[in-house]
Amino acid sequence: QVQLVESGGDLVQVGGSLRLSCTASGNIYRVNDMGWYRQAPGKQRELVATITRDGSPNYADSVKGRFTISRDNNKNTVYLQINSLKPEDTAVYYCNANVSRHGYNYEKNFWGQGTKVTVSS
Repeated sequence: QVQLVESGGDLVQVGGSLRLSCTASGNIYRVNDMGWYRQAPGKQRELVATITRDGSPNYADSVKGRFTISRDNNKNTVYLQINSLKPEDTAVYYCNANVSRHGYNYEKNFWGQGTKVTVSS
């Protein structure tokens, strides 16, 4: 089994910054694409950013210029640096990863349980 565990969510004032982390562990041969999604109260989950194993990022238009996704392959960890926080950034942020496992000939998608970001004003 593979687990993704997020950390770093907090209550922050408008304009503040935050760094989220997500570490994959378990039966891992290789962690491939990783990403961050978020779900605000009463809304559907949406893509925030993704990053390939080689470090190529992709961002939702709503976060371009404010969020930066990065990863450390040696630690099986993906990060999300969030700057200039806005009230509309308030959501539960979920980590996602495609993982190749020992003993399997295909990769599988996994989700973390989320970390809550609340932006106050």
